[in-house]
Amino acid sequence: MPDSYGARSTFTVGNRSYGIYRLAALESQGITLKKLPYSLKILLENLLRNEDGLAVRAEDILAIGKWDPKATPVIEIAYTPARVLMQDFTGVPAVVDLAAMRDAMAAMGGNPDKINPLAPAELVIDHSVQVDHFGTGDALEVNTRLEYERNKERYAFLRWGQTAFDNFAVVPPETGICHQVNLEFLARVVFPGADYPSNGSGAPLAYPDTLVGTDSHTTMINGLGVLGWGVGGIEAEAALLGQPVSMLIPRVVGFKLTGVLPEGSTATDLVLTVTEMLRKHGVVGKFVEFYGPGLSQLPLADRATIANMAPEYGATCGIFPV
Repeated sequence: MPDSYGARSTFTVGNRSYGIYRLAALESQGITLKKLPYSLKILLENLLRNEDGLAVRAEDILAIGKWDPKATPVIEIAYTPARVLMQDFTGVPAVVDLAAMRDAMAAMGGNPDKINPLAPAELVIDHSVQVDHFGTGDALEVNTRLEYERNKERYAFLRWGQTAFDNFAVVPPETGICHQVNLEFLARVVFPGADYPSNGSGAPLAYPDTLVGTDSHTTMINGLGVLGWGVGGIEAEAALLGQPVSMLIPRVVGFKLTGVLPEGSTATDLVLTVTEMLRKHGVVGKFVEFYGPGLSQLPLADRATIANMAPEYGATCGIFPV
């Protein structure tokens, strides 16, 4: 892979070496990193790491580095998320397509086991819940039994998919809503990836956890500083097959938080106030980045709730950098 700006490097933590791509390597190109929003630094690292001279070119990297907050977005980049999050409503067709590709590979005399997601894909079963019984002590047990009866074939197929495909995991029913499961269990924050190809030591590559998901409220994960947003099923399927997501370099709106919540107010009051302010300002299709001394007063639960509301205030995402 090309490394036009010499960004490849290594660093050591706890007697273990990791490969990284240093953004500071771009300062020789006249880029002032301290002026760049954190969310764009994540995209910048993504392009540095995935530069191939075709989908990601050296000039694309410079375009993000020289981002102008007042300019109208016109430059398109190829963003490669680290992983893909799905739920069972939109995720099942993706698994069906993978199975169909294996059938086609076998029909052509090839090895069907070579058909696998290239990016880690995680499917959370949470969209099949129906409430038939309530108000009784055995309501949960009865509803669960009916859920498994109704979805027996689908669940068996997904179970097969988890054992058949590499890089594919299924979170079983009754575990929780996909956004919460993603926040509490699936998020890496720093992603330990494949062996670092250039230093000869086999050190694993460390890079920011990023994702796309098949639900608009995938944005909840931005409360943890993980860049992610919702996409359609076809885009998600393309991403898990290693195809980058085409996007314009986004506008970024900063939202400064100061002080503390007054006595008697709740996190709900804060979330609704932030949503109202951002709707008035107009943030459709933009990144919102929260900053300021007030961040230290916000627990993760409140940050995640504000980030979860990004579809309501119209932003692509609302991120709390870490």
